[in-house]
Amino acid sequence: MNNVFKTENKNEVMVIGEIAQAHDGSLGNAHAFIDAIADAGADVVKFQTHIAAAESTAEEPWRVKFSFEDDTRYDYWERMEFTEEQWKGLKEHAEERGLIFLSTPFSVEAAKMLDRLGMEMWKISSGEVSDPWLLDFILSTGKPIIFSTGMSTEEEIEKYAKKLEAANAEYALLQCTTNYPVAPERVGLNILEKYIEKYPIAGLSDHSGEIWPSIAAVTMGARIIEVHVCKSRYDFGPDTKASLTPEKLGEMISGIRFITQMKDNPVDKDAVSSELSRNSKIFAKSVCAKQDLSAGTVLCKEALALKKPANGIPAMEVDSILGKKINRDVKADEFINYTDIAGE
Repeated sequence: MNNVFKTENKNEVMVIGEIAQAHDGSLGNAHAFIDAIADAGADVVKFQTHIAAAESTAEEPWRVKFSFEDDTRYDYWERMEFTEEQWKGLKEHAEERGLIFLSTPFSVEAAKMLDRLGMEMWKISSGEVSDPWLLDFILSTGKPIIFSTGMSTEEEIEKYAKKLEAANAEYALLQCTTNYPVAPERVGLNILEKYIEKYPIAGLSDHSGEIWPSIAAVTMGARIIEVHVCKSRYDFGPDTKASLTPEKLGEMISGIRFITQMKDNPVDKDAVSSELSRNSKIFAKSVCAKQDLSAGTVLCKEALALKKPANGIPAMEVDSILGKKINRDVKADEFINYTDIAGE
């Protein structure tokens, strides 16, 4: 899948493997994640591009204090930074593996750097919907936009969508609940259903750490699925519990592709029944003799059996021959046809 915004297949689904900060500042780990996500069969590998000095201050609080080496959230963002040359290498690696490279910018400076790298679409996180300058720059590039809705009200989402439409932007939005992990009762498939009906393209950004919300979303018509990925449940980082391992990611993607094939190929029940009619003689039952019967025997239930294959009178029509005489000798388990019935 090259670009979800260009496909004419309304059932095609873009699967995004979200690395976020799971690389923990290690460039080697970041590259390893690209291979894991490619091997699982995803369409997109997504990072987050943080430039601490451009997006944060020392006053930013921890969402969850997890780091053993960073005194402040600012220190953590700083440790997560890669150089522009390193980001270029990650993008090239992703494209070599057949993936779309995507990274969420958290400042205008980060967005400008990603634009210089030639990133083909944008992902705006739910927290960054509050940054008008970031949106203005992204709109100026004319590239498709995906935005998450986890921290926005319905009114804010509608206002944001209208701004994108006014700029003639191609866009998609993702239902998202900003919990890590999110409980089943907070996934919000009912909200996704509304978005599918109301907006051009809608999908799910899931933080449950399970494959089931995404599978359910695709059956409903979601066109984009985004999930966090970790290499192991023992990985270090704040999102591990909300992530899928590569094995689970692959299982989810197999399910999504299977569902897409089903939706792409609606079944005509009558046509299928006609195609399968050759098997009906194998699976259906017909009337046969329960024991040896001599000509002239009056047929009753005790004298008959209903067995496979359908080489005789159909089992459903057995009552029509009860009380009638058989006109020839029939051996046990021999099938009875209408020509064997006297007067028929």
